[in-house]
Amino acid sequence: MSKTEGNKFRPTWCEEIPPEGSYRSILKWGDKKEFKHPNDRLYSLMKKTFEMTDIDFKNTQKTGIEKVSFNKPITLTEDQIKHFEDIVGKENIKRDDYSRLQVAYGKTMIDLMRLREGIVENIPDIVIHPRSKEDIEKIVKFCNEELIPIYIYGGGSSVTRGVECVKCGVSLDMRVHMNKVIRFNEINQTITVEPGMSGPKLEETLNNAEKLFGAKRAYTCGHFPQSFEYSVVGGWVVTRGAGQNSTYFGKIEDMVICQEYITAIGTIKTQEFPANSTGPSIDEIMMGSEGAFGILVSVTVKIFKHMPENQRRFSYIFKNWDDAREAAREIMQGQFGFPSVFRLSDPEETDVMMKLYGVEETIIDKVMIARGFKQNQRCMFLGFTDGEKSFTKVVRRKVHKICKKYGAMYTTGFVTKSWEHGRFKDPYLREDLQDYGIMTDTLECSVSWENMKYVHEGVREYCKSRPNTICMTHMSHVYPQGANLYFIFIAKMNDIDEYLKYQSGILDNIQKYGASMSHHHGIGKMTAPWLEGQIGKNQMDVYKALKKHFDPNNIMNPGGTLGLD
Repeated sequence: MSKTEGNKFRPTWCEEIPPEGSYRSILKWGDKKEFKHPNDRLYSLMKKTFEMTDIDFKNTQKTGIEKVSFNKPITLTEDQIKHFEDIVGKENIKRDDYSRLQVAYGKTMIDLMRLREGIVENIPDIVIHPRSKEDIEKIVKFCNEELIPIYIYGGGSSVTRGVECVKCGVSLDMRVHMNKVIRFNEINQTITVEPGMSGPKLEETLNNAEKLFGAKRAYTCGHFPQSFEYSVVGGWVVTRGAGQNSTYFGKIEDMVICQEYITAIGTIKTQEFPANSTGPSIDEIMMGSEGAFGILVSVTVKIFKHMPENQRRFSYIFKNWDDAREAAREIMQGQFGFPSVFRLSDPEETDVMMKLYGVEETIIDKVMIARGFKQNQRCMFLGFTDGEKSFTKVVRRKVHKICKKYGAMYTTGFVTKSWEHGRFKDPYLREDLQDYGIMTDTLECSVSWENMKYVHEGVREYCKSRPNTICMTHMSHVYPQGANLYFIFIAKMNDIDEYLKYQSGILDNIQKYGASMSHHHGIGKMTAPWLEGQIGKNQMDVYKALKKHFDPNNIMNPGGTLGLD
């Protein structure tokens, strides 16, 4: 039930730890004790947009608090399971309902909807916690002989249905044991880790390099996706992920130096060179393969000097999207260096940001309006720099000059700090909204500057063709040649079929207007039907040939990953 405080009604947002063993404990984002609720302004926007009243927020819909329980027989034989126990130890084999379901779903909306309804599908027969590369070599050899499908689970933050075990088999949970540092090399400025190492653990390790490794200074990984707190290095690599600071540090494929994979035909291990010219890159072939070619067991990545004292925060408001987009292009093509975080919101997202981050009705907001920066037209640009002190000073000064050229108003570092405070926390809002039948989800794509206006307008037109729907868009992960466009759609919708139809329509329009089908989320099984339409049959045939070479018996993440089967 919801409640009234004074004369103002407020929903009773959930602040209860999900019951142990429940569906909600799987669908909940992040820390089971952490919550983030819509503030009053955002709540008012929801009511207005979705034509809801306080009455609609008095009682929650299905919340998924029921205990996980289903009847899905295990298809492996007891002899096969015994063989896996002999490899990793009986304590590292899980066959209970909860363990099997936990590794089968990620964090896209279709996963959360199914969990609320208690819909269980595409689960493994057993979950295995491999302890080492040697364990994985034995597991892969046995599975290849017995034709047992193998799936991989890392942090569980996939939003492309990448971890679903469509053909049963086994799921290897890499978080439990495969999470250690293999080598720290300050001379080369690299670190080699196992794939199950979490983002926070990697960053903590590098920040404490002086103490842990006797290093001369602290370092940073430079890779901070929104899922940072609950994703792992292996997941970043095999999906070609990007962190929010990628405009300066690069995407994960820019950071990877070398890798080692266990495949059905043997080990694939690349060498630690800064660059080479020895034919097509095996590293590039394996990155983005999403477990369809082999299992990542170690990766060496670049590291960077940790210099947070040199971060220079800024934010600007532009009068319209066209001016903001042109300013962004000029900044990225200026050849004076790049900001680290670079986020430019379109008018609809700017309006929601003003509410979410407490800017609306402040002094800053009132000054904006007085100076002609109109609501539903203005665009917020925020970011900060990373790097050496003199470098960040130049970048900050040049950004300021270009923004002023395009008529932008400087809005201080306050907005950026507000965004930083919640940069990893926004996903917690999803449970609150979905409790009352409101879903929020995302799709993203890569576009050139030349085509950006058409992609932005075309995809938004489709998203908004559904009445009473919010479609926020921002530009991030920016390059001299273009950027990532990130669409966030919010709607009163809790029917799975309706959601899938709407999502498919958005993907159709991303492809129709000439954008890539993904910039950093990967493809998984969700976006796979659109992949050949983007890359063409000849390139798809190359992927299929690689699959046949690395995995002739199709045991590695089968069932639609990358559209390969």
